[in-house]
Amino acid sequence: MKKLLATLGIIALLVAPISTGISAAAEDESKEDYLVMFDGPAQKGLLNAFGVDDEDILRDYDLLPVYHINLTEGQAEGLDNHPQIQHVEENADAQAFSQTEPWGIPHVEGTDSRDEGYTGEGVNVAVLDTGIDASHEDLDVAGGHSVFDDAENSDPYYDENGHGTHVAGTVAALDNDLGVVGVAPDASVYAVKVLDNSGSGSYAGIAEGIEWSIQNDMDIINMSLGGSQSSSILEEYTDLAYEEGVLVVAAAGNDGNRGGNNDSVGYPAKYDSAIAVAAVDENNQRATFSSTGPDVELSAPGVDVLSSVPGDSYDTYNGTSMASPHVAGVAAQVWAEKPELSNVELRELLQDTADELGASHQYGHGLVQSYEAIQH
Repeated sequence: MKKLLATLGIIALLVAPISTGISAAAEDESKEDYLVMFDGPAQKGLLNAFGVDDEDILRDYDLLPVYHINLTEGQAEGLDNHPQIQHVEENADAQAFSQTEPWGIPHVEGTDSRDEGYTGEGVNVAVLDTGIDASHEDLDVAGGHSVFDDAENSDPYYDENGHGTHVAGTVAALDNDLGVVGVAPDASVYAVKVLDNSGSGSYAGIAEGIEWSIQNDMDIINMSLGGSQSSSILEEYTDLAYEEGVLVVAAAGNDGNRGGNNDSVGYPAKYDSAIAVAAVDENNQRATFSSTGPDVELSAPGVDVLSSVPGDSYDTYNGTSMASPHVAGVAAQVWAEKPELSNVELRELLQDTADELGASHQYGHGLVQSYEAIQH
């Protein structure tokens, strides 16, 4: 069939120069933008044979035998069937790839603060997690450490699981017209790998990660992880970080129920030295999975949260793991503008300026608010 159409195309070429009917019809038809590539040197005479006037030729290219042309549908079909034409394509539209702002960022006033230039610059945030994909287009990982020594898990900048990369994106995905943007895009994030590529770890590993964070001058530690069993040593390390001036932020846990009246906050979030963060949805309703109890301190977005995942990709996750980095990012924004505050004073400020949502055992002091805290 293609051969037959090609033959018809040759016939059209032969008769076009002696027939004025094609040109007249072409003038009556609407024309569209096309790119035409010849199979060999471009011949303007061939185009003229199909009724293409010089004024319809918008551009001829130098490095490839390509013309940018206005054509009628009939002219395009005829050229496409000609053996000396390699490609005939409609000129497709293109747009700049835009950046998406996940709903949680404006929800915690991260957008308002960023618009005023409050971006978390100069604040170091340690993400204790499954590592961070340092090659991701939307992340700038400042450094890191792995508590593992096996080949599979020893690289903190490799995150097969994806959890740590997602958390890091919520804290500080770059404001670069790509993908998403984090709460504090100019904060420095560090990949502290305390969970392996399957998402599992131990209290010993978390303690080592906290120790590394203290020794390497981290300002904020985010721990979107936890367990149901308390540990005096893990508590000692969490307390030590707080005593050393580090703000410790941790996910409250995903052991809540629909009634929301159980005491289910996990560790290390349950320790007094950590901010336990609960999860809410876009309507400021507690996510049913969000752990509850007297240790809940702040709330943040944790449902359908869009962020970075390995391989220059993006995905939506649910969990208090997603809520905690919103608070870490807000803390980075506020601390960058109020560096005179101690971690204790910063924590109190975040509590005082939170948007009260309801029962304290479900929401704590309420929804964390960046701009309100900065302006307070």
